Amino acid sequence: MKYKFVAVDMDGTLLNSEGLITEKTIEAITGIVDKGVIFTISTGRPIQGVEKYNSLLRLKGPVITYNGAMIVNAENHEVMFEQRLMREDAKKILELGQKYDTTMCIWASNQLYGNKLNDKINDYKKLSGVEPILVKDFDKLLDIGITKILWYDEMDRIKQILKELSCNMFSEVSYCTSKPVFLEFFSSRVSKSAAMEKIGELYGIKQEEMIAIGDGLNDLSMIQYAGIGVAMENAEEEVKRNSQYVTTSNDEDGVRKAIEKFFTEDK
Repeated sequence: MKYKFVAVDMDGTLLNSEGLITEKTIEAITGIVDKGVIFTISTGRPIQGVEKYNSLLRLKGPVITYNGAMIVNAENHEVMFEQRLMREDAKKILELGQKYDTTMCIWASNQLYGNKLNDKINDYKKLSGVEPILVKDFDKLLDIGITKILWYDEMDRIKQILKELSCNMFSEVSYCTSKPVFLEFFSSRVSKSAAMEKIGELYGIKQEEMIAIGDGLNDLSMIQYAGIGVAMENAEEEVKRNSQYVTTSNDEDGVRKAIEKFFTEDK
């Protein structure tokens, strides 16, 4: 099988524990990119949090951001696809956030907005690389269209909120904790696998011609969807069970070794 597409998670997969991509992994990735393979970073981050890695790897194709809610062209930042929250769902999440008096990090048109400018949102700014804009009029954001809403609060408070929330409160919303202090809300239509399917449509690539590599539960859908699903050695056990191949850890060039396994030309 000649594989034409590779989707790779960032944290815990492409990046090692120091947040770096090793030279050997860079060489392996640029080697297949130079041969025409589409290599896509697939992450929960916005495009701003991926730019330096796209440049480092000389990537010019699609990037999966917000865990699949948006596909962005790495070269010109054109939004190729976006799955926003439904207006009424977003409005309900914002109203609940006000009720809980939590810090809300709101993504609309790749810009970060916050209901408060406090230590928490400044901390989140460091992670995202985007300067937040204070917003009081949520209607303006609802008119633009909201991609994702993240609540940032104390760990115990997030646990308590989770006990009180129910998917029945919304029409099409999924929510999860990406960190113990982060509670993220996005459209229930969003997944990394749905984004891969969309890329396949746009580029004429078949499912069986795709490889996905990841470590977390948010990578599970794309690992199950791809022709070859690869789990890192440091992956969640459920991810490993659902993959066809387990490579070495993110601190042992696992992505490079997977590329070498599936792209080494047959003798």
